[in-house]
Amino acid sequence: MELHMKTSREHAAKTYGGYLMLLVFVILVVFAIWRVMSGSPDDYVSTAARIFFVLQLGLAVVLPFLVISGFYMLQPNQAAVITLFGEYRGTDRTEGLRWIWPWMARAKVSTRANNIHSERVKINDLRGNPIEIACNVVWRVRDTAQAKFDVDDYREFVNIQIEAGLRTVGARHPYDDVEEGETTLRGSADIVNGELQTELNARLKVAGIEVDEAGLTHLAYAAEIAGAMLRRQQAEAVIAARSKLVLGAVSMVEMALAKLSEDNIIHLDDDRRAAMVSNLMVVLCGERDTQPIVNAGSLSSR
Repeated sequence: MELHMKTSREHAAKTYGGYLMLLVFVILVVFAIWRVMSGSPDDYVSTAARIFFVLQLGLAVVLPFLVISGFYMLQPNQAAVITLFGEYRGTDRTEGLRWIWPWMARAKVSTRANNIHSERVKINDLRGNPIEIACNVVWRVRDTAQAKFDVDDYREFVNIQIEAGLRTVGARHPYDDVEEGETTLRGSADIVNGELQTELNARLKVAGIEVDEAGLTHLAYAAEIAGAMLRRQQAEAVIAARSKLVLGAVSMVEMALAKLSEDNIIHLDDDRRAAMVSNLMVVLCGERDTQPIVNAGSLSSR
């Protein structure tokens, strides 16, 4: 079943500069002080005049409190979400001293960059090997209306989606490569980090969150297989070293035989050539130092 949710969209709110309203507040305070000190209702003879005086006095006292309750301040990279009796009326992103009608509620939302280092998560890679993985994510609120109204708690939502996205991307690739040119978690950091950022942006779009940067900070085999995988890596390293050593030895033997034949130093039949190749390979590929043997006789058999 497909769920359809009403999506909020940020738009500018109608607010006012606070400095002009601060001047109005000062004027109202001066008027209130003058009205209080100017007399009392007993100074007026008619009832209408007394009622008018009381109304003036009441307004002179109440209006300054109404005006001062509409002030709020916004710092750089900070926004205020404005609502009227629960209805979204826009977002104010203008920094400095601001003013809005006192009966309109405002909730501040930070649009600054946030940095989260996730907990280590234990997952299975593409080949089913258990691994531990963690990441660092830099995110910010892009749409304040979505962050405030489309999810219950956008910060908690970010934390949960980071773990879910990390699990998804970590399961797409193997920890290490077996085939040449394969994308791996350990050897393809740029590709994996790009996939993680794309995955998180897709997941957090519903909350109006944008991910500026995402990257793995921890990657290791789980403890139960770490020893076995270390031995496998050591064996692969030994095999690679041996292969390179053998290829180098074969090349040196070919050069030696070619040089001997080219300079007519010695002529070898097939049997002696095979014996020489065998001896050279043992010398070049052996792990121990060789012991030279001086032949004082002739090469021909007697």
